[in-house]
Amino acid sequence: MEHSFIAWAKQRVSKLRQPEIGIGDDAAVLRVSDRSHVVTTDSLCEGSHFVLAECGPRAVGRKLAGVNLSDLAAMAATPTDMFVSACLTKVPEKSKLTETDLSPSQIAVEIFEGILEYAERYNVAISGGDTNLWDGPLVVSMTAIGESPDGGCWLRSGAKPGDHVVVTGELGGSILGRHLDVEPRIELAKILRQEFKIHAATDISDGLGVDLLSLFSASRCGAELDLSQIPISAAALQLSLTSGKSALDHAIGDGEDFELLLAIPDSEMKRLPSQLAGVRLTSIGRFVSRTGLWQRAGGKVKQLAPKGYVHGTSS
Repeated sequence: MEHSFIAWAKQRVSKLRQPEIGIGDDAAVLRVSDRSHVVTTDSLCEGSHFVLAECGPRAVGRKLAGVNLSDLAAMAATPTDMFVSACLTKVPEKSKLTETDLSPSQIAVEIFEGILEYAERYNVAISGGDTNLWDGPLVVSMTAIGESPDGGCWLRSGAKPGDHVVVTGELGGSILGRHLDVEPRIELAKILRQEFKIHAATDISDGLGVDLLSLFSASRCGAELDLSQIPISAAALQLSLTSGKSALDHAIGDGEDFELLLAIPDSEMKRLPSQLAGVRLTSIGRFVSRTGLWQRAGGKVKQLAPKGYVHGTSS
């Protein structure tokens, strides 16, 4: 539903005044005077993105900040400001962590403290927001703003046939805890932007398959993967023991890894290290001129169905 709605909304606003970069990338780019600013927004909902009683409100704050900063990292932007809003439930929430009931004000404080951890780590101002009480479950939202790098932001639309499909870190199994402990690749993106030519980028939030589809569709090409090269996390291996899915399936489709997915030209790959800023970098295939997602194995090529995670359902 999310991807079809985004496509509809992009078409619906096509006759309005347009920003420098609008709907369709990880963040928007707005030009104010002679400087471009990158703006993203994300919401988290109780029961879909977290279970408050199990993780606690501070973890919710950390995740909210992390997912927004991950969008800015995917554009190679430097974060500057956060605006935070919360719809708090009127009744106290039970916590399995503290075995106590938390009032709305206690929950708000803990969420804020979680956000502060990221604000301090990345030198970001918390510049405003809003809170409300209602009868429904906890919903939190953030708008994060960053500065566009010199030379412009990374976009999804620049991948070229022959470019390497590169992922950072390891993928899969985020439900075992990493989805609440997001590590936005801000510093890594800064180094890559300064020292290497990156043709296109996005972050892996909906799953490798779905986010790769978004990237090569925007670039009007396709991608061919070597599945044996996909870096599988220990959590994906652990989850595969009980889930009925392979660890590779988890790496491709689980989502909420919040790693970077990059299109890097062959000339740059030859000098790109296997690890940078303590983060693993892996080429898992190539972008190709024919559209669609493909797998190469044993000298043969076959089409793959893009897999990912849609909050509320899996696909």
